[in-house]
Amino acid sequence: MQSERAIAVGIDLGTSGARAAALSQTGEVVGFAAVHFTDPAEMKSPAAWRNRVEECLTALSQCTSLANVEGLAVDGTSGTVLSVDGQGRPLGGVLMYNDPCPDAAIVERIAAVAPAESPARGANSGLARAIHLLKRSPDAKLLHQADWIAMQLGVTEAVSDENNALKTGYDLTSERWPEWIREAGMPIERLPAVHRAGEPIGVVGTTGRAFGLPESCRIHAGTTDGCASFLATGAGSVGDAVTALGSTLVLKLACEHPINASEYGIYAHRVLGFWLVGGSSNTGGAVIRTLIGDHRLEDLTARMRPDCPTNLDYYPLLKPGERFPINDPAYPPRLFPRPDDDAVFFQAILEGMTAIEMLGYKRLHALGAPKLKTVRTVGGGARNPVWSLMRQSALGVDCPSARSMEAAVGAASLVLARRAA
Repeated sequence: MQSERAIAVGIDLGTSGARAAALSQTGEVVGFAAVHFTDPAEMKSPAAWRNRVEECLTALSQCTSLANVEGLAVDGTSGTVLSVDGQGRPLGGVLMYNDPCPDAAIVERIAAVAPAESPARGANSGLARAIHLLKRSPDAKLLHQADWIAMQLGVTEAVSDENNALKTGYDLTSERWPEWIREAGMPIERLPAVHRAGEPIGVVGTTGRAFGLPESCRIHAGTTDGCASFLATGAGSVGDAVTALGSTLVLKLACEHPINASEYGIYAHRVLGFWLVGGSSNTGGAVIRTLIGDHRLEDLTARMRPDCPTNLDYYPLLKPGERFPINDPAYPPRLFPRPDDDAVFFQAILEGMTAIEMLGYKRLHALGAPKLKTVRTVGGGARNPVWSLMRQSALGVDCPSARSMEAAVGAASLVLARRAA
């Protein structure tokens, strides 16, 4: 059947390895493959990135034909940058999304010239990392992780997407690299050209064709892993939100206009005609793992009574400090009094996290975001049925199941959206 043919391919390069998904024209996943890094050092190795992506595409081609694929897109970890020579060959410099810039002077120089709301400010900005790498290799070009993989598959010049470029200082309003970047120490000519996520930027080369992709297959500008994960769920209309219940609690909401509030770590990505805004709380699964332990979750969940609230008003944190929806580096955890029954304790923790989630969406609304229409959930916490019921009751909106939790599916969705435009 035509609907079962692979039309779009998404490639996700994350912290654990590479994943690839093939979608039909209706968005059905018709093929999926995943290859893990063999050791932690591979996460910072461009050669390993390429090898794992090629292994993924090989496996994908073995489970579904790629002969009818019209386009592919790549997502990568947000803020990961590398230096390359004029032919796109890595020069040995990689700074990952979670590597702070080791040069405080660079961070200070950016702070002196960057707009107050710029996501390029701070030690964890892509721009700070890029300037540091350029100091080590003054003749280098700077790329993001997804950019480099796209080049390996056929893109012939340094091209990025505006989602990956955001933390490197790209201005979404003027759609260009701003002049203040030069003052910060980054020659603009060392940075890639930038396109909106999903725009065609090239066609597959010999490497891509080796996996059965046709010569006509276009490569589309990709996105960050976070934006791709949002798209993967099936969310895509203004008012749609995704809550990630992982080690931390991350909220993302589709808006019709950008919202930037650096004091809460909020900045806006533009994706498929809407703006994606959100924030991250320090509460989440790491708190549960530390205070409860993974091995006890099933037993304690069965003993909880969500119809009888504990009214303990917890704010579950492992240590003082919160960034969103409350911005206070000294904000104290609230985990007392502690009941004798661990099931009640666990329920109170989940009630507290639910209240933080509600407060987070209220904060976004107060800053100009639309009211919630739907909330989809991803992450390990999505598997707890009692917590899901508690959250749906508290949020008071439709909570459909996520179409997928794989960022590769979201990257492929960029191709389908461009096809339908």
